[in-house]
Amino acid sequence: MKIPINWHDARYLAAGNARQQRAYAVLEELALLSTLRAYGPVVAGTIPRAIDLPTSDIDVICEVAPTARAAFSQLVQAQYGHRPAFRLRQLRIGGEESVVSSFRCAEMEVEVFGQALPTTRQNAFRHLLVEHAVLQAGGEAWRAAVRRLKQQGLKTEPAFATLLQLPGDPYAALLTLENLSAAELSAWVATCSV
Repeated sequence: MKIPINWHDARYLAAGNARQQRAYAVLEELALLSTLRAYGPVVAGTIPRAIDLPTSDIDVICEVAPTARAAFSQLVQAQYGHRPAFRLRQLRIGGEESVVSSFRCAEMEVEVFGQALPTTRQNAFRHLLVEHAVLQAGGEAWRAAVRRLKQQGLKTEPAFATLLQLPGDPYAALLTLENLSAAELSAWVATCSV
């Protein structure tokens, strides 16, 4: 029986594969999750699902209310502005004002993303859950197939959408699966060959 992952507690990475352990060590070295604790940080992206490539970054999403955006930006700048390749931008993503910062630490890129939505409602987290469920249903063959498509140049969500034969915008299409039961998702995955 698989033990469910508590995505809100990144310590699961410390018991993961070598790259997950390395990512966790970087997060600890930076004290990133404790520094951003007030913003409910969650590690998202490809590393938690072990579908990352050597160039994949550590993605951390945060809930940042509009009134806290300036303080969040100042905190990230103050704590990590000295890191190599540091960038801090304000963008509109998915119709939401967002703060995106990136920098390097121990030869890994880190991206910190803040949006005025609870992390559980942000698309990065929703994609994390759907993609994890697909990998649970499909097993290592699916993990390998996703990695193969990513090595060929596809981004993560388009890779999943391709394998799942989902038409249209892959980012939106994946979210159509989030309300399927485990049995329904397993049946869907079983109809798709990898």
